[in-house]
Order: sequence, then C-alpha cells, then structure tokens
Amino acid sequence: MKILHFADLHLGVENYGHINPETGLPTRLEDFLNALDKLVDYALENKIDLVLFCGDAYRSREPTQTQQREFARRINRLATSGIPVFLLIGNHDLPNAVGRATSTEIFDTLAVKNVHVSNRPEVYTIPTGSGKVQIVSLPWLKRSALLTREETKNLTFEQINQKMQQILTDVIAARAEELDPELPSILAAHVWVAGSKVGSESSMTIGQEHALMLSNVAHPAFDYIALGHIHKHQVLSENPPVVYAGSLERLDFGEADDEKGFYMVEIGEGEGVGKRAVSFDFHPVVGRRFLTIDANIEPADAEPTATVLKAIAERVDEVKDAVVRLAISLPAEIEGQLRDNDIRNALKSAHYFTIAKDIKREARVRLGGMAAEEISPLDALKSYLESRKDVSPERARLLLDYGDKLIQEQETGS
Repeated sequence: MKILHFADLHLGVENYGHINPETGLPTRLEDFLNALDKLVDYALENKIDLVLFCGDAYRSREPTQTQQREFARRINRLATSGIPVFLLIGNHDLPNAVGRATSTEIFDTLAVKNVHVSNRPEVYTIPTGSGKVQIVSLPWLKRSALLTREETKNLTFEQINQKMQQILTDVIAARAEELDPELPSILAAHVWVAGSKVGSESSMTIGQEHALMLSNVAHPAFDYIALGHIHKHQVLSENPPVVYAGSLERLDFGEADDEKGFYMVEIGEGEGVGKRAVSFDFHPVVGRRFLTIDANIEPADAEPTATVLKAIAERVDEVKDAVVRLAISLPAEIEGQLRDNDIRNALKSAHYFTIAKDIKREARVRLGGMAAEEISPLDALKSYLESRKDVSPERARLLLDYGDKLIQEQETGS
C-alpha cells in the first residue's frame, strides 16, 4: 500500500511577491500551487493508493474564493483519478466562531467521492486500490472544545496544558482500541509534539500551545504516525514511525535552509500489529529560494556602493528568481554615499528583494566620559557646572536648585 503524506500547505501566504500580469494571481500563491501540482503529478504517476493531508490547507481561516477554487482543482484531480484523499483539519482551518464551517468542510457537504474530511477524532476505514486502511484522526482541538471554564478557573497555565495533554492522550488510546489489528492503521494528527525542531536549528518546547510527549503519539497500535503543524520535515521515531511531513513551500526567511517536500510511505503485507513492514522516504519539492546577502561597510571604505555590489556579485547565480534580503551594515556618516539605484539594479533578476540598512551611530561622549544618552539632565547640569572654573561652589549649588525645579516642572507639566 502506497500512501503519500503531506501537510501545512498554507495557501494564501502571498508576501515576498507580486501579481502575475498574465494570470492575475499573486506569484507567491502560484509558488504554493506549483508545489502542490508536483505532489499531485507524483501521486498520479506512481499510482499512490491514498493521499493523506495532515492539516492547514490555508493561511487564513477565511480563504478567498480563488484560493478555495485552486485547492479544489488539485484535490479533484486526485479524487476523479480514483485516489482517495484524506483531509485533516489544522489550527488554521478552524473558524473563529462556534457554528461556522471549517475551510475544507465543503468537500463533506457536497459528498465529493473519494474525499474524506475529519474535524473531530474518529476512526475511518478507507478502501484503496491495495485494500482497506484505518485512519485514526486527531485534528487540531481548541482548549474550549475540551475544557469548560469551570474545569480551568483555578488551574495554572501549565496545569491546563497538562490536562489537555492527558485528554488528547486518552483520545488516542481510546480510538486505538477500536482498530482491527488485521488491517493497516495510521494515526493522522495535527498536533505539537514537544522537542520537535521548528526551524533550521531551534527546538520547540512546551509553551503557549498544548503539546504532546512523543510517547503519547507513538502508540504501538499504529503502523505509521503522520503529523502536521511543524513546518520542518523530521522523523521523531523509527518504530513506530512518527513523522512530520513539514510544509510544501517555504513561507519566510526562517525556513530558508529547510528542505521542502512530502513523504511516500509503503506498508507491506502482514497480519497483526507490528508484523507489517513499513518504509517511508522523503521526496523533496524544489520551491522558491530565500537568500540573505550580508554587506558590511567599514568607516574607512571610500567606495561603499562598490562593496555592496561585490557582495551581490559573489552570490549572483543564487539571486536569480530568489526572494532576496540584502542586509547592509554601515556607519551613519557613509549612508548618504550609497547609490541605491545601482544596488537595486544589481538585484533586478531576483523574484523579490528587500534592502535593510543597519546604521551604526556613534554615541556622543561628553561629561566625564559618559554618553549624553546615558546621563540624566540634572547630572548633566552638575557635570557642566563642575567643569566651569568661573562658577563658585555656592553659585553652582544655587543654579542646581533652580535647574532641579525647572526639570521637575518640565517633566510634570506643571
């Protein structure tokens, strides 16, 4: 059985782009749709048995009609080709108010053949070209959906998170009890697992969101645990496999070094839990590159523009069609010497670029070696009077008294 696992599409992320005059669509929306097209093409060409999406179809809880249309076109290509599609609800898919529909609920409402949508924990048995597969769904659940105010009014934030963790763990265990051990089984969850790497180097720890421990989700009843919510693809456990597919396309510079794509999972034949061989391979999807170029200009630099242009030239092959961030660090007195038009022209092959200047300003050092920014007005007056040889100590004290009164009047407005 071949299963394609992906997540966190986030259609609607349109920063770092512009409108394509030929299509009328934002170019960044086209980036995300192109990535989804590559996934759909792969599924069709390789006769995938099930496409499993683990949440966050859109960036916004209220996607535009265009975003919904384009997403539905891709899902329709899969479904009409006989490939079942399972759509899990993520936190970005949930409505802001009770009673409102989720962003992917329309597929269920229209009873679209081969498309299954889950917005609550359930067990689904889905027929595929290679037999039936069981999916235990764990969509993103708000605290308000699981806990009443009465339950939480005397609890600390940490205690509330612990209670949420216990409830979600019990939900997984209860649904696992309903599984037929003779059929392949998958846990599909949009959830935060503590210790997951969220960026290129940093690790996610328990904080504002409720989190599950790895042991909570790595239940032995499942052949494969498919996760969504974290944008960096990663394998948290090999046995059973606990896998974040990550996002299909880079959202911002925080994901510049992350490889994007999806997982192809194969579940072999076998009867009973733990007797089926499972393999999973990451398939990269080439997307929009994000590039940061640093240019540091020294105070003695006679040609600051040339220095910046050299930094760009050294990365010229990477600039083309990339989202570029040029970070220039320079002294304040040189800022006016930069030829902005020349710099912008050097970046014209980029898909989008932004220029950030870090201006180094020297603090004015006065009054006993202290910067003016670091001394109070009264202390400044005192230091000034002490430096004047023609002001007697008695007159200095008198002037300080008057000065103190003036300063207080200015500060209080009286």
